[in-house]
Amino acid sequence: MSDYIIAIDQGTTSSRAMLFTKQLHLVASHSEPLDLQYPETGWVEQDPEQLWQSVLNCIQQVLQQANISAGQVAALALTNQRETTLLWDKTSGKTLYPAIVWQDRRTADRCQTLKQTHESSIRAKTGLLADPYFSATKLQWLLDNVTGARKAAEQGKLCFGTVDSFLLWRLTGGKVHATDASNASRTLLFNIHQQQWDQELLSLFRIPSALLPKVCDSATEFGSTTPDLLGHTIPILSVLGDQQAALLGQACIETGMLKSTYGTGCFAMVNTGNKALQSNHQLLSTVAWRLNGECTYALEGSIFMAGATVQWLRDKLGIIQQASDTEALAEGVDYQQTELLIPAFTGLGAPYWQPKVQAALFGLSRNSGKEEICAAALRSVAYQTQDLLLAMEKDGIAIADIRVDGGMTVNHWFLQALADLTQHNISRCQQADATVLGTAYLAAWQLGWYSQLSDISTLWQQSVQFTPELSSEQQASCYQNWSDTIKKLLD
Repeated sequence: MSDYIIAIDQGTTSSRAMLFTKQLHLVASHSEPLDLQYPETGWVEQDPEQLWQSVLNCIQQVLQQANISAGQVAALALTNQRETTLLWDKTSGKTLYPAIVWQDRRTADRCQTLKQTHESSIRAKTGLLADPYFSATKLQWLLDNVTGARKAAEQGKLCFGTVDSFLLWRLTGGKVHATDASNASRTLLFNIHQQQWDQELLSLFRIPSALLPKVCDSATEFGSTTPDLLGHTIPILSVLGDQQAALLGQACIETGMLKSTYGTGCFAMVNTGNKALQSNHQLLSTVAWRLNGECTYALEGSIFMAGATVQWLRDKLGIIQQASDTEALAEGVDYQQTELLIPAFTGLGAPYWQPKVQAALFGLSRNSGKEEICAAALRSVAYQTQDLLLAMEKDGIAIADIRVDGGMTVNHWFLQALADLTQHNISRCQQADATVLGTAYLAAWQLGWYSQLSDISTLWQQSVQFTPELSSEQQASCYQNWSDTIKKLLD
């Protein structure tokens, strides 16, 4: 009997595989860290072969841990870092250049020109802004800067894909070049209303249509793994961008439900049902998932530096040995601290969308030490979250409790700061990795193990809740200082 699902989460800093039973109980898990390269200021790249090998290793490790064969696995489910851009040879499968990561800012000048000339039409079609965050200008850069790439693309010899497409290609031995609607909606090339690649946008970015993957529902038969990889074929039945997968994993299936994920970046997303809302406050409209040809949409705010700021404390400043050290260090730092970190290490995302702004640390004194810098780093994520929530509220969305997940949410000091500085109740999911749960659930739904989407609500459980301890006056004073400092930096 094939009674298991393996869910793959290919993220920015690690790859993970989790083995689930029919009831979506976790049986085994394995993860591997990934390297990031920074060849120039504002450039962020990854080795595609390390990325691929890490995924394959993770799958093999969970099979070994559970002492089962690939033949006992009913489906693979896939969720992935979005917008990261790859270009590979259609015959050999070899990539032409490192993966250009979503954080990469190399196309900032091109995007600035697009803002002045085409932003309104881009936004109307895609729900997105002209920003280096998205895939289109990354792909255009590859075609214009990798020797022979444009000519080969025009001859139909190359494939473009976000990480999900690249993994599907490799897992199926080059038989499947596809993506799902949630990932396609992050490329700046996909019309989210017509649910197809947009010819006017392809012309604007000079992208040959032969490069593009087929766009599928988020749960469908994407193909099967080749038997040489794992010793047996496994159907691939769901693909979902990581933040959309977290929205589903948090059981935010009703219009107005909101989750916020704290991984490398922070991504707050609210379900808007069958309507793609256009924000008037610099948020993004995106496809949450597409099932049986019907779309559910979401409104999203994206912060580029959340857990990545903690990594900076560890890897560059060296003031912590591991991420968990921040909790004890920050414990004694008062909310009125003078130190304020603006973590614009790769520019600022929503609602500012300023790719060239650089990070800054304000308010230092002789008394400022690693404790204060750690607290300022954690609070910077909470302040940025409040930026997103205020933008959503201005767009007419009433926010109740916030469901949170991701690596940073193991830090209780951070979650209390989040409750204090947003003045909202914060509910952490019992399943630490809601992203994986979301895509695993879709595969189970596709298999018929669950009959309707609402069944996932029975799987969601709260592990802990934090309520605001600061008064609204104290919070307002803190947030005003943040807003004033951001304004000075932008000016």
